Amino acid sequence: MNKSEHPNTSAAENNFELNGDVIELYKLLKAASLAASGGEAKYFIAEGLVRVNGQAETRKRKKILDGDCVEFNGQTINVVAPKIG
Repeated sequence: MNKSEHPNTSAAENNFELNGDVIELYKLLKAASLAASGGEAKYFIAEGLVRVNGQAETRKRKKILDGDCVEFNGQTINVVAPKIG
């Protein structure tokens, strides 16, 4: 593999703008339309299917902050702070 090739080129990346300082992980999955409900999001997390900053995360209420990167089901969500002004 050369430098221009990336193993995750098929993964879609999206930015999610926080509406405050933090969001709980299961709420982020729901808000980003990666889960149909909070219960479904909690199931995905409990099964170890969600990664936060490259590490599997099983805490449903994990606080997600500005700069965190959440990966699930071929999707990458980059969490960003709200723009001021």
